[in-house]
Amino acid sequence: MRTHNLHIAANSFEQQTIRPLLAIKLVLMAMFWGGTFIAGKQLTQELPLSSAAFLRFAVAGVLLIGIAYRFEGGLPRLNRREIVTTAALGLSGVFLYNLFFFAALSHIPAGRTALFVSLTPITTALLASLIYRERLGITRWLGIAIALFGALIVITRGDLINLVHDVSRSFGNGEMLMLLAVLSWSGYTLISRIAMQSLSPIATTTYATLWGLLILGFGAVPEFKSIQWTDLEPTVWISIVYLGAMGTVLAFVWYYEGIRELGPSRTAVFTNLVPAFGVLLSAGFLGEDILVSMIAGGVISVLGVSLTNYSRTKVNPPLNA
Repeated sequence: MRTHNLHIAANSFEQQTIRPLLAIKLVLMAMFWGGTFIAGKQLTQELPLSSAAFLRFAVAGVLLIGIAYRFEGGLPRLNRREIVTTAALGLSGVFLYNLFFFAALSHIPAGRTALFVSLTPITTALLASLIYRERLGITRWLGIAIALFGALIVITRGDLINLVHDVSRSFGNGEMLMLLAVLSWSGYTLISRIAMQSLSPIATTTYATLWGLLILGFGAVPEFKSIQWTDLEPTVWISIVYLGAMGTVLAFVWYYEGIRELGPSRTAVFTNLVPAFGVLLSAGFLGEDILVSMIAGGVISVLGVSLTNYSRTKVNPPLNA
């Protein structure tokens, strides 16, 4: 019966056309995550990594609790299954992802880490097809591939040939850490579907954040004594608020909405827009150059995302028809 229900759920995700409002939310989600690279860079220059991550999710946790009480009357009491799934979300998407991601940044350049982040939709789709039997069809797989290709053009500034040669020549600790980060996020995405069988996106995001915050605290709290809190620049606090409010609260809640309505694979493909937004925001806030290859790659990524989420599929009749 459980396998049969998974097949039904997978088919319903495949048939559903994305709502315009949800599409806007997921594009904004990608934009907010693109901005986290700028805010995160500011924080890592001023704070230890564990402390920076802890403060981000502390802000997010406070805001999410307030949102949960304002719009849903509070947080639901969790049963044993929900405790396990939300704890798994906090462990995979909050703690492990940040641990592997920042550790990778200490070994390899940011552009190379962005390459591996762009693999997230592919790994998520592959795992979803294996675990949930989620079938996307040839057209949507083609859309995922096109979106990935566009992201690679943005990341490499159009120099794909040298990228392939560089990756094939050296694969070290940094690359392995980024693969672990990608797998952590893919696992987080898939576990989200289980959690939202009984929890709302807001409740799921809040509990995942609180679990992740608890785990991060073990490494962050001992660092607090070494931080000169009064010497921190205002931009540090602005970055913390941005990461907590925009990069976590809004982006995570909308990501969960996408997973609930579209499934993990179609939602994850929107992450291929993150490099394009990262480039645009870096140009606007940091004065970095925008190349023709970056614009072209961003357009290709948008086309790939559109193809994945707007392709027409044959709708089967209702089961009770």
